[in-house]
Amino acid sequence: MNVQQLLKDYPLIKNIQNTEEVIWMNPILKNTVDALKDISVTSDMVQDASDRLDRFASYLQIAFPETEKSKGIIESPLVEIPAMSSALQNILQTEFDGELLLKCDNALPISGSIKARGGIYEVLKIAETLAIGEGLLTEKDDYALLASEEMKRFFKGYSIAVGSTGNLGLSIGIMSAKLGFQVTVHMSSDAKQWKKDMLRDKGVEVIEYASDYSKAVEEGRKQAEKDPKCFFIDDENSVDLFVGYAVAASRLKKQLEQQGKVVDDNNPLFVYLPCGVGGGPGGVAYGLKLLFGDNVHCFFAEPTHSPCMLLGLLTRLHENIAVSDIGLDNKTDADGLAVGRPSGFVGKTLEHLIDGSYTISDEKMYQLLALLTDTEKIQLEPSALAGMTGPIHLAKNGVNLKNATHIVWATGGGMVPEKAKEAYYEKGKLLLNR
Repeated sequence: MNVQQLLKDYPLIKNIQNTEEVIWMNPILKNTVDALKDISVTSDMVQDASDRLDRFASYLQIAFPETEKSKGIIESPLVEIPAMSSALQNILQTEFDGELLLKCDNALPISGSIKARGGIYEVLKIAETLAIGEGLLTEKDDYALLASEEMKRFFKGYSIAVGSTGNLGLSIGIMSAKLGFQVTVHMSSDAKQWKKDMLRDKGVEVIEYASDYSKAVEEGRKQAEKDPKCFFIDDENSVDLFVGYAVAASRLKKQLEQQGKVVDDNNPLFVYLPCGVGGGPGGVAYGLKLLFGDNVHCFFAEPTHSPCMLLGLLTRLHENIAVSDIGLDNKTDADGLAVGRPSGFVGKTLEHLIDGSYTISDEKMYQLLALLTDTEKIQLEPSALAGMTGPIHLAKNGVNLKNATHIVWATGGGMVPEKAKEAYYEKGKLLLNR
């Protein structure tokens, strides 16, 4: 890797090396119609995923009674956060136009994070494919029958593996174990101990690695290759994960309509998505572009020490560059975002669709965590605050935000134990009051 040449070609890398908070606006952004022509993922694939999730609704109500109220649909609230908006502009001394909302994936049932979308979807698709292949299920059946002991015994003959920094492992581990699969989650050193403990309590085998996310994924992939009855859920390259996340867009569109929020040429939508390897935010961004076209503007948000997707998009090297190549340590308290190398699949899919990417320090994530708790009584985990500075960055860069709707995607926090929540808040409060 010729870092000196990269610095010459992309001067922003110097600021990234210095762990400064930066914003990058995509110079090769295309209009949506043209960009979609070159993408292998289609709207039909997203609709197929949505239909599959609907088929599983009756099963999910039985397996997870907390989904009864939503009739087995795994969805989260969209809430206005006006007090946070005022406080954010005040503390960061920058005003922006438009209304600020929070998409509360921290409140998603089953696993309390955005990973309940793609991760659970891919497990359900594997289960459906196996059951139909064995003649135990048809698409016209009531999928509640999947909760039977007979089906659990059948699924016990198969295993599922995944590499994770935390939340994807939680979602896949909880769902797979509930169906009856044998599950192994390969976890990196960045993963929080409480997440590992929770998985073990649910009968999931957790294998820990001293190195980072990429090593955990690599080892998980190796395990699956040795066992024909093991399915590896690949956060870096999975189309099924991607389309599972993309279903969120049509659900969000309905919520906006129900709240009377218009998205058109004169009323743009800006969406800020915390980003690790890229699957979750990439899928959501893709789904939004399918529905709203050029009227939605999607931005990735990453820790200053782990901006792998920004680096991949900026240089167009995608998975062929890692943050360590430019001297960054990939150390962040935003554990779900502690990824050193981006998904090449996601980067190449979105390189003409994503509007930009920016970084945020761990310190600021903690400060905003405390601020959100104080102003809106909403508690998240640090990584879920990464999107919160998006409107500030755009306002400082002179982006026209007139009549805008801003949505910060709160990616997780629902499963955090109370003691950990208190520790996050206290740390944020100390940093706010310095």
